[in-house]
Parts: sequence; C-alpha cells; structure tokens
Amino acid sequence: MSAGASTTIDPAEVARFETIAEAWWDPKGPMKVLHKFNPVRLAYIRDEACRRFGRDPRSARSLEGITILDVGCGGGVLSEPLARLGAKVTGLDPAPTNISVARLHAERAGIAIDYRNETVEAVVARGETFDMVLAMEVIEHVADRQAFVNACAQGVKPGGCLAMATINRTLRSFASAIVGAEYILRWLPKGTHEWDKFVTPDELTDAIRHAGFGVHDLEGVSYNPLRDTWSLSSDTGVNYMLLAARA
Repeated sequence: MSAGASTTIDPAEVARFETIAEAWWDPKGPMKVLHKFNPVRLAYIRDEACRRFGRDPRSARSLEGITILDVGCGGGVLSEPLARLGAKVTGLDPAPTNISVARLHAERAGIAIDYRNETVEAVVARGETFDMVLAMEVIEHVADRQAFVNACAQGVKPGGCLAMATINRTLRSFASAIVGAEYILRWLPKGTHEWDKFVTPDELTDAIRHAGFGVHDLEGVSYNPLRDTWSLSSDTGVNYMLLAARA
C-alpha cells in the first residue's frame, strides 16, 4: 500500500481478522459458515458474469480471460474457485497474514492468482481497472462506506460490473448474524460483526448511485437450518448480494 494513498481500512477490523487468518481453509474452523456459503456466492458471480460477458455458465472454464478484482479476499476462499473457472484474479487484503495464507494455498494448488497486501484505493490510484470488481462481505467492515464504494466503482472497466454482498441492518440480522452466529452457534468468533455497521439495501443502492452506477440485480441469501444449506432467496432481511454497472 503506497504511503500517500487514501484508505477506508478500519485498523481494528484488520486486527480482528488477523487473529483467525490461518484458519481460513479449515471447513470446520472459524470460517466454516463461509465455506458453506461460498458455493452460493460463487454461482451468483459466475452466472452474472456469464450473462454480462456472453459466456456459458455450464463450461468448466466459463470465466476464461475475464479479469476480476476480489477486494477483501481473505485467505482466497472465493478467489481460487474463480481462478479455476478461468478468470484472471487479483486478490486484495489489508491483513498481511491473510495474503500469506492465500498465496501459500494457491501455490500448493498450482493456481496463479495475483495476491496483494494493499487497498482498492491504492490499486485504482494507479489506474488499474477490471472486468469485474467484487466486494463480498467487506463493506460492513470499512471505515467510510461511500469512499469504499467509489473506489470499487472506479476499478470497473467500461462495460464491466461490480458485485457486492453484505448483511442488512435489521432486528433479524442482529438476532441471526450476531446473537445466533457468534454467541449461540459459535459459527464466527465473538465480535466479528458490529450491527450498526451493517448496511441496508437502500443505503448500499444509494452509495452505488452516488458512485455513478446503478443496481441491476438484488438477491437475498437464506439459510435453511434443517438442511444446513444456503440458497438464493427473495428475502433480503439478513444476507443479500447485488450486481451493479455504470448507469
């Protein structure tokens, strides 16, 4: 990260994720809920990318050659399967240990991914752009929501798109994403989320509009406790994902 680059990074959030960084790839560890959730967001990104760029989602290399910036990539749990689909992936994370874990795992798997310990602001300041920019479960951890959305939007090539996922700020999300996930089920370490930093769909849509983009798709993501599975849903009361492009 360049010394002069502005940043929306919250140091406390970075430190929190650093403490669990080495457990990213343990499907039974602190990130187990992410591993269960990952197939849904991967399919969403693949299908939306294929729709926008005229690809066949059934192809094993459906994202061949598409450039993707994965902002807040963590240990690479999403970056790797996108690269396996043929995408040229750049992963960013402000936590050095996350990037070290991601690089090592990708090297062992023989997957080429450009992992960087820097911010999206630093990347776009250099004029880099991508076909698709992802910010999945990141915006609820940043210090300046609008500045972060602006930077992500700036990184999208003409004709490209922005995909985001986050948690709605509702009483249901407090009960499930914090009380349930962190204190009762212990899916996540206590303190992983702060309810007042959750973002409603209207708030995120407004931030995207102010960045010069428009929301083209909005989907809820729901958890079925009987099947222990996640799926797309019309219910955006807790988790949701969206796709945006230049207005």
